Amino acid sequence: MIKRVFKNLTVFTGAVPDASVQLERDGYAVVTGVFDTATVEQIRTEIDGVFAATAPERSRTDATEFRYEMLNRSAACQAALAHPKILEVIEPLLGDDCHVIANTAWRNPPEFKGGPWHCDAGPHVPRPAGIEWDDRIPYPVFAIGAHLYLKDCTLADGPTAVVSGSHRSGRLAPFDQLWNESLSCDGRPPAVLTACAGDVAMFVSDCWHRGLPASGGSGRDFLQAHYARRDIAQRVRTTDVANQLSDEAIARARAGTEREQQLAGLHAPFFYDG
Repeated sequence: MIKRVFKNLTVFTGAVPDASVQLERDGYAVVTGVFDTATVEQIRTEIDGVFAATAPERSRTDATEFRYEMLNRSAACQAALAHPKILEVIEPLLGDDCHVIANTAWRNPPEFKGGPWHCDAGPHVPRPAGIEWDDRIPYPVFAIGAHLYLKDCTLADGPTAVVSGSHRSGRLAPFDQLWNESLSCDGRPPAVLTACAGDVAMFVSDCWHRGLPASGGSGRDFLQAHYARRDIAQRVRTTDVANQLSDEAIARARAGTEREQQLAGLHAPFFYDG
């Protein structure tokens, strides 16, 4: 656990919610009953409007299933991100000046096929197999994904699964087991994050996680938010749209190599970018 002291960080040893402890230890937590029925319906109504008014984004095979930058497009979504029950869990891990770096609405269909095991960024502290983390040092958390559920998500709907403790491994999921639903890390099996409408499931970005294939359910409907430490840049909009550069600097970078564009801060879309 951490806290800000002026512009810097220090270890925090005070009381925190059980979900914060579970996130740091296991890499995931589900907080129940965060949003009431009326709030869930308001969020869904505004997301309906965004899906209707905004064309699919990106050239992805699942582009019809999501819309980016929801806090820019919906007051209800923006308000939901600041719910005290979410902040009290993530702030001890990310700092009380953490911010939203990405915000996407997802509507996975009943035939949702799931995806492979992956981590959204990092690992932030990569290391070879066999080198264990020293438990005397609080494990650093740099980003946390949160799924704000707008309808019940059962095992049949293709919920997110997280391999317990994998965020502490410093490694990627084994490439030969990316579709193995029983993948474990140091003997710890996956946790399946089923939830009810109004619940919020959270996971550390370094965790091995995936959407499981749906099996006769109605699909998933949730608002996704990624929260990160202040030091990590927002990715709500891609860098060709939101950047720190003058027109002249952009032109010079575009005339150069891909690496020169990256150095100027113009990156191709990747994890989080929307």
